[in-house]
Amino acid sequence: MDRMLFLAMNGAKHVEWQQATTSNNLANVNTNGFKAEQVSFRALPVIGDGAPTRTYVVDNTVGTDMTQGALQQTGNQNDFALGTPGFFAVQAPDGTEAYSRAGGYVIDNAGTLRTRSGLPILGDGGPIVAPAASKVQIMTDGSVVAIPLGESNPTPQTLGQIKLVNPGERTMYKGEDGLFRMNDGSTPQADQNVKVVVGSLEASNVNAVDSLVQMISHGRMFEMNVKLMTTAEQNDQQATQLLSMS
Repeated sequence: MDRMLFLAMNGAKHVEWQQATTSNNLANVNTNGFKAEQVSFRALPVIGDGAPTRTYVVDNTVGTDMTQGALQQTGNQNDFALGTPGFFAVQAPDGTEAYSRAGGYVIDNAGTLRTRSGLPILGDGGPIVAPAASKVQIMTDGSVVAIPLGESNPTPQTLGQIKLVNPGERTMYKGEDGLFRMNDGSTPQADQNVKVVVGSLEASNVNAVDSLVQMISHGRMFEMNVKLMTTAEQNDQQATQLLSMS
C-alpha cells in the first residue's frame, strides 16, 4: 500500500510541475521573443520484491524550445528582431553579459540604448551610447549609426555594433530572469552571420492552443494520481479492519 501511495504522490508532484511550466508558457504567449520552456521526465523501475513491473517518474531535463517565433512588422524604427538563429548581448542587472531575442530599444537620458525592460544593449566595447540631438538607426548587421539633427549636410556617425552571437542552442541555458547564458559561464564571440530585421519584433513561440490542451491533459493526470492515493488509503483502511476482525 505504501508503495502505491508513494508512486501516486510522486506522479502528482511531477504533473503539478508540468502544469506550472505550461501555465507560465501560456502567460507569456504575447511576450516578444519569449521561448517556451519544456519539462521532460523519464521512468525508472521500482527496485524491490514483488514490483518488477512498476515504475516511478523522476525529473530528467528542463529545456527551452528555441524555435523562432513569427516576425511581426511594426514599422517602428526602434523595433528590431533577429531574422536568424542567435542572440544579442545585454547587460544583466548583476553587471554580467547575458543574451536575449526580445528586440526593441529605448534611449535613456544619458543616451544609452536599452531594451524595453531597461537592460543596456551591449556592443563589443560595452553599452552603446548615442550623442544628444541625433537620430539613431540600426543596420542589418547590428551597426548603430547616429545622424545629427539640425544640420544641412549631416554626417552619420557609427556608434558601435550590437554584439550578435550564435554559439549553439545546446551550449546555452535560460535563467529565471528570462535571459540566456552560456552553460560553462564563458562569453561567446560575435557572429557576423546573425542578421537584424529593423522595424519588426519576434513574437513568442508559444502555441496557445497546444498549451491549453496540455493544461487539460495535466489536470486529468493529476486527478488520476489523487484518486490512486485515495484508493491506496481506502485499501489500507479495509486491510486494517480485516486484521482487526481476525
